[in-house]
Amino acid sequence: MKILSKQLTPTAINTWFADCKPVELEDCRLILHTGNNFKRTVINQRYAEAIKSALYDLFSSDFELLVLAGDEINDYEATAKEENSLPEMEGYTFDRFIVGNSNKFAHAAAIAVADKPGENYNPLFIYGNSGLGKTHLLLAIGQAIHARDPKQKIAYIKGDEFTNQMVKAIRGGTADEFRTKYRNVDLFLVDDIQFIAGKQSTQEEFFHTFNNIYEAGHQIVITSDRPPLEMSLLDDRLRTRFEGGLMASIDPPDLETRIAITRNKAAQLGLVLSDEAVERVATKITANIRQLEGVIKRLTAYKEILNEVITPDAVDRAIKDVIRDGPEIPKPENIIRETAKYYSLKEEDLRGQSRSKNTAMARQVAMYLIRTLTNLPLKDIGEQFENRNHATVLSSIRKVEDLMQKDPQMASIIRDITSNITSNNAM
Repeated sequence: MKILSKQLTPTAINTWFADCKPVELEDCRLILHTGNNFKRTVINQRYAEAIKSALYDLFSSDFELLVLAGDEINDYEATAKEENSLPEMEGYTFDRFIVGNSNKFAHAAAIAVADKPGENYNPLFIYGNSGLGKTHLLLAIGQAIHARDPKQKIAYIKGDEFTNQMVKAIRGGTADEFRTKYRNVDLFLVDDIQFIAGKQSTQEEFFHTFNNIYEAGHQIVITSDRPPLEMSLLDDRLRTRFEGGLMASIDPPDLETRIAITRNKAAQLGLVLSDEAVERVATKITANIRQLEGVIKRLTAYKEILNEVITPDAVDRAIKDVIRDGPEIPKPENIIRETAKYYSLKEEDLRGQSRSKNTAMARQVAMYLIRTLTNLPLKDIGEQFENRNHATVLSSIRKVEDLMQKDPQMASIIRDITSNITSNNAM
């Protein structure tokens, strides 16, 4: 206002700018808010050039001017909050992450990134099986940076949702808005990046998004259920960029760490467990922290809803609710569905008579997976594919087996599809 006062009369300033408040000054754009549409019109028509000139004198750069009026400020603030907010996941902070031998390197790397984003470890790529704490560290980084500087622009998205939003933006004619939303952030958090592998258009868009953020010196953190080298359909340009940062794996926790996690989760829920109960849970649940949480929540429910004493039998019952005695055998239709999805085909393509190279290969893979994952007889497998005879099924299985021995990429494809089948089978 001091600079404007040299150009405008006190009457003009009092009349048109007395209730005018700055909302944001960033990225060469000034956003103001005034009381009504009439005042906005006058400011834009009479005084916009004077304001821009004053900004140029201050910053030696051209600025855009956006004037909001009336209730528009509420919509703007809601949109800004939505773009910069992290998922509502209480407790996903560094102080609630239990550190052990299996995750201490990933934890230390995450803290280093949160302390100095964009400086040393960019991108940070955290990988490991489901339920081991990758998302916890990802969100802890975001919350730590946001707590230190709420003005930091933070974007969080899952790999499959990036695809969905991109397709929606293209169909709706809002592709530029989509690109602006993710390319102009200070911190880009991407969960489960493995889901973009094999999707060419998505990988192309993600490549340019990654480059924009990286070249601006801003931080990127990515999680995956496997390292880039094991994603057979991942674009080589993305693979080299992921591997050019810091790779940190998270392995299943050892018994000591599982005991600490069990005690910590119980304390958070106000549940007091005996040493015997804690060790019983930690000994039985070996590979997945989410399962540990599930057992503790069930024990809490037993106590609060059923007013039960937490006995060893109660612990065993809670564990039985969470883990199965053995792996559940997937249904053939689930295997066909996941194989078709992996190859970007329809299920009826695999079951039908199409002889295109891609479809034939996918059909052979589906037959192989049904045989290895269900051990169904060849005749029953053939019935899933319009009654193909057992000789055809056997030939398909042997071809896939031969390819797996000769071609590491085929072995990787089989692992990827199997992982998708087992993950979805557990839901």
